[in-house]
Amino acid sequence: MRRFKLQVQVTADGYMAGPNGEMDWMTGSWTEDIGAYIKALMEPVDRIVLGRGLAEGFIPAWEAGPEGEPQESIDWMNNTPKTVISGSLTESPWKNATVAGGDLAETVNRLKAQPGGDLITYGGATLAASLIAEGLLDELHLFVNPTAIGTGLPVFPTTGAYHRLRLVTARAFDCGITALHFEPKRS
Repeated sequence: MRRFKLQVQVTADGYMAGPNGEMDWMTGSWTEDIGAYIKALMEPVDRIVLGRGLAEGFIPAWEAGPEGEPQESIDWMNNTPKTVISGSLTESPWKNATVAGGDLAETVNRLKAQPGGDLITYGGATLAASLIAEGLLDELHLFVNPTAIGTGLPVFPTTGAYHRLRLVTARAFDCGITALHFEPKRS
């Protein structure tokens, strides 16, 4: 069965965006060591899963070729098939992307049961929180930026239950970001 990974940048106090979706707190200049780490993380992935809100900015931004990104990364992002989770869209307005609605657990389990490599999501906040709350992720890769913002959109949903995790690895990079790789502890 395919593994489903979350890769997300977070603040030191656990937010993936400010209260209005602000992302100006992110560390800008990445170093070669973090680039190599991300490349290795992406190698077994052959499908990206996105929430509709994130997809609306993410897919067009990569199609335009974000400034400073290597062409290899741009090509990988554009050529990798995407599934957009949405309750409001019925068909995809984007190339190389399909829309999936309905029950989140059913959708994710169907994707995981298909043959192929790993799945990865970059969020957004609503999708990431829902995936964590429903225990649908196999790996969490939190890229902790050396900034605290005090409030915002949390990575972990407030469900009244603990989210128990096992630390697989922790790695600090020259740019100041620390990657924390967790796996959920399952009962």
